[in-house]
Amino acid sequence: MAKQADLDDFRVPYFDGGKKNNRFSLDEFDPAAKPFSSGSKDTDRARLSEIGMQLDNLQERLHAQRRRRVLLVLQGMDTSGKDGTIRAVFHEVDPLGLRIVPFKAPTPVELAHDFLWRVHSQAPAAGELTIFNRSHYEDLLVPTVLGELDADAFQQRCCHIRQFEEMLAYSGTTIVKCMLHISKDEQRERLQARIDDPSKHWKFDLADLEARKQWDAYQSVYRDTLAATSTEYAPWYVIPADSKTHRNVMVGELLLRTLEALKLEYPPAKESLKGVKVE
Repeated sequence: MAKQADLDDFRVPYFDGGKKNNRFSLDEFDPAAKPFSSGSKDTDRARLSEIGMQLDNLQERLHAQRRRRVLLVLQGMDTSGKDGTIRAVFHEVDPLGLRIVPFKAPTPVELAHDFLWRVHSQAPAAGELTIFNRSHYEDLLVPTVLGELDADAFQQRCCHIRQFEEMLAYSGTTIVKCMLHISKDEQRERLQARIDDPSKHWKFDLADLEARKQWDAYQSVYRDTLAATSTEYAPWYVIPADSKTHRNVMVGELLLRTLEALKLEYPPAKESLKGVKVE
């Protein structure tokens, strides 16, 4: 398993309350880097399978205890691989106690409420490992790029998100947030592949090309968002994602470290079962 210090090299500095300038640049992270790769795709896939089996065991203990909760947030530009990450990392994990929540554009009913209204009900219950495929951060990133949120409203929503996640953490939810970081060139190749392959047409939307035109704006807002919402109780990690295999291994290593730190154990045997024999 990768060393903790290596993983923490990709953690966004914690928000400091505005006392210091703790902003960072996504340019510090190379989307094509493979720090957790062995150099062989076959070896990396074998490692991912090992991680999956370990996650399966740990998630079963989490579900059996029904005390703790785990939330994995996956964010990233179009084609960064949120779906692929989920399929690969959780391939070996029993779906019992595992829940995936995809967030799309808010409906009229959701827009009639505060922006976190639709999110809170999807937070993990006791014993659940929940994955947000996109998340409440969509309601911060997209409207800011579109000019619907000014600087003050942006900061206010960041504050509300920090408070929301702090409440979840206080209630027993362990939160890990991953920004799947791909390059503009890699995105072009993946979008073109969706256009060229009829079996991938369902994944393509012309709106993806409009969002691509605003690449620099999204990168800027992602930088500001991560800097303002990475906290000790809900840290952000930047995951180099040009390599799909590396991306999957790194997210798997990070989640494995997170679950191992919880020291999960099966609940004690029930006294009422002692001596019971099935005839």
